Amino acid sequence: MTVHELPAPSLQGDAQRTRVGRLKMLLVLLVCASPVIASYFTYFVIRPEGRTNYSTLILPTRSLPDALNLRTLDGQPVGGRALRGQWLLLSVGPGGCDAACDRRLFMQRQLREMLGRERERLDRVWLITDGQPPAPALRASAEAAPALTMLLADRAAVQAWLQPEAGRALEDHLYIVDPMGEWMMRVPADPEPARVKRDLEKLLRASSSWDTPGR
Repeated sequence: MTVHELPAPSLQGDAQRTRVGRLKMLLVLLVCASPVIASYFTYFVIRPEGRTNYSTLILPTRSLPDALNLRTLDGQPVGGRALRGQWLLLSVGPGGCDAACDRRLFMQRQLREMLGRERERLDRVWLITDGQPPAPALRASAEAAPALTMLLADRAAVQAWLQPEAGRALEDHLYIVDPMGEWMMRVPADPEPARVKRDLEKLLRASSSWDTPGR
């Protein structure tokens, strides 16, 4: 038997194995993402005629941008990734909180508490858009358990991400962001808390198969 009689490597076999490997990888990724896809498909597509959401659905959803320039009240930078992994109920406004701002912050707290044992899956966030920290008394109250996450943010970037109703200001609403950092629902101005609570309960129920408390 001479060297010329040795079997040549099968290039076709290598190519086939590569394709099979890639297919397996895609299947693994699909399996991992399927709970998220299924819950959203069920909520947004299969049952639109039976859905009675009070808050406004945002379709398509809007991803949390890196340009928000988030900082702690002490000026330390915060990456947008730190806000992912948990449902968020956002309020927006200047650090000099007026009466309307006080009502929104109180409603944020009450809505979370109304969720009962599911409240650990929802975080409250206040995006402060004028660069000024709140008054010491308000800050101490907000930082008391359950803590409100207060972050300084670039107002123009927030305005490019979130959008109020026509004729309303950015500060008039609460905004719901999913654990993947997608803004997907806007609470009406001057809302009815019980109806907002039902929206939150539906979202948490629809995502219960893939979302867990904490980041």
